[in-house]
Amino acid sequence: MSLASIIDHTVLKANATREQVERLCDEAAEHGFASVCVNSCWVATAAERLADSPVKVCTVIGFPLGAMSTAGKVAEATCAVADGADELDMVINVGWLLAGEDDAVCADIAAVVEAARGRCVKVILETCLLTPEQIVRACELSVEAGATFVKTSTGFSTGGATVEDVALMRKTVGDRCKVKASGGIHNAAEAQAMVDAGADRIGTSSGIAIVAG
Repeated sequence: MSLASIIDHTVLKANATREQVERLCDEAAEHGFASVCVNSCWVATAAERLADSPVKVCTVIGFPLGAMSTAGKVAEATCAVADGADELDMVINVGWLLAGEDDAVCADIAAVVEAARGRCVKVILETCLLTPEQIVRACELSVEAGATFVKTSTGFSTGGATVEDVALMRKTVGDRCKVKASGGIHNAAEAQAMVDAGADRIGTSSGIAIVAG
């Protein structure tokens, strides 16, 4: 398995332009990345650009805070699916998790899973804000709600993926769910370390540098 084949080639900055998104798509097709990951306003653009490519279109839901209403997340997910998204990376409601409102966390995820209509849903835990026990709880709730992946980070909070967190997530979900490492992965060695710890997918804006070795 090549690293390129498991990379979500990502641009999520607020100042990303159409030209940058189109370039991202062209790079992903050239290098055989798993997907491009863009903000939801760019899904239709990416879907059109990659129409003749096996590269999937991934978008983010409730990004980067996860603290909007479930109805808001569902509306964004529904629109993204209509625009051509193949995969949805949603941010968990961290505040609810920290407060022990597990039923609300699970329902929030499940609502997006339903809106995804069978498409891959990755649940971003924002592990830098969580204790190991909370990471385990978040993983269990994600699996219960029907997530396809649990994912470490947005890359927009206080930290990104760590080998330790990826290993804990892998241990927790086993083969019930996949694991995506994202945030702060800049080179091939860092990406391989995440894979060795149990990551099935790598989210990064440094995909070109990673495949270049």
